Amino acid sequence: MLTSILVSGLGLGSMYGLVALGFHVTYAVSGTVNFAQGSVVTLGAVLAYGLGVTLGWPMSAAIVLALAGCALFGLVVERALVRPFVARGSDAWLLATVAGGIVLDNTVLFTFGKEPRSLPSPLATKPVEILGTGIYPLQLVIPVVGLALAFAIRTVFRRTDLGRVLLAVAQNADAARLMGIDVRRTVACAYALSATLAGIAGLLIAPLFSVSAELGTLFGIKAFAVAILGGIGSATGVILAGLLYGLVEAGVTATLGSTYTQLVVFSVIILALTLRPDGLLGRAAVNKV
Repeated sequence: MLTSILVSGLGLGSMYGLVALGFHVTYAVSGTVNFAQGSVVTLGAVLAYGLGVTLGWPMSAAIVLALAGCALFGLVVERALVRPFVARGSDAWLLATVAGGIVLDNTVLFTFGKEPRSLPSPLATKPVEILGTGIYPLQLVIPVVGLALAFAIRTVFRRTDLGRVLLAVAQNADAARLMGIDVRRTVACAYALSATLAGIAGLLIAPLFSVSAELGTLFGIKAFAVAILGGIGSATGVILAGLLYGLVEAGVTATLGSTYTQLVVFSVIILALTLRPDGLLGRAAVNKV
């Protein structure tokens, strides 16, 4: 049982962390987040299924196009649902992105259908036995991919020109604009990257959970909780919180049953935020007077 809890917890936790990392990217660069992030998880899985299974395209091409579709949706969200409100100093982008997610979910429901379908994967066909527990190879791949992507994002931010541009905009958008940086384009890139991360998460979990119009709904809620728990301004904190969340969720499910999972896990989150209001590795905002 312990092996199953560890593998399942780390797998789910890395996916929560990956989607939450998307919240971190947009928040760090622009101070805004895309509350349709969970819907993008669904979009990635549905596009891959439609292109790779329904149309019979090579799965590699279907995956690339699915991620491109997710990135495009991220750009649309930034341009149509975030930028106009931010330009007017309004916080209405909060509701606008929520509405965008609802529209996307219902579009998928009407076009894809309500019936869950299986996305085939050679890594989720036959379980292998590890310490007496049957585990699909995909369950071992998921945390590796999730953590590798998190490390890659961290490296991009710290060691590449694009990362320096993103950090410059995050620290002072006006100064970055004076230095010739296209702030609008940079924020748009952050939203495209955020949506791509959510799409990757959808592609990884779909073979284990089935593809449906509701696949990413709860995932998005949990990922945002993880982002807040870790400290949305800290990439390391977000990933750490995702892993801890996944392990606690898997442990509660295995010991108490799925009926109590959400009750216990979200109670733990409330307690943790009571003790650490800024998140595990978050920092309180400093107001200069």
